[in-house]
Amino acid sequence: MSLKPDAPNAKPQALNVKLQPPHVMPFDPNLPQENTPADAAQMRSQLNGLKDLIDALNVIISATVDGVNTINFNEPASATVNLVGNTLHFSFDIPRGGVGAPGQDGIPGQQGPPFAQALVDAVYTLDPGQAATVSVNFDGTNVRFTFGIPRGNDGGTGPQGDQGPPGEVTNSALANAISGTSSNTNAVSTLDTPFADPDVEALRAKLNEFILAGRR
Repeated sequence: MSLKPDAPNAKPQALNVKLQPPHVMPFDPNLPQENTPADAAQMRSQLNGLKDLIDALNVIISATVDGVNTINFNEPASATVNLVGNTLHFSFDIPRGGVGAPGQDGIPGQQGPPFAQALVDAVYTLDPGQAATVSVNFDGTNVRFTFGIPRGNDGGTGPQGDQGPPGEVTNSALANAISGTSSNTNAVSTLDTPFADPDVEALRAKLNEFILAGRR
């Protein structure tokens, strides 16, 4: 390292400067010293040291609130902040407010309309699986409801029941049963004149019995 003398006859003076290779010497705010010639290697090392300090600074790219805590009334509010990586982390302690004074009574509102009764306007049957519905409205006097109720799914076939007792024959069934039978005896007259002969009289009685049994 060469030095320029301050006067023509002045002897060169040695500087108490310890040089380090570039990117190794840390930044020294005392260099270069006053009244010393500038040295390119020293200035390069100083600038590189300054750049290293700048590169080491964290660049804040975001901020987040980790928590907001409610503390007692009259306690001082506080806030803390920490730098983690490139993110500012905030935490706040905020006192709750005091109990307010009782409010004044307000003006009572007007009386509402009279409630007469509740009426069901309609009940609709919905398909199985649909959600049940209900709608209500007030017409000024009555509360009116409309319901939608889903019907149930068809049930499975049950077991066969026991044999029931035999049924009675109705007059209609009896008439249908004998409608095709003979009705010729209705036109046959009975023998109404008795006979003196006992055997013939007995025969007449049996004949009349047969004629009457065949009528309907």
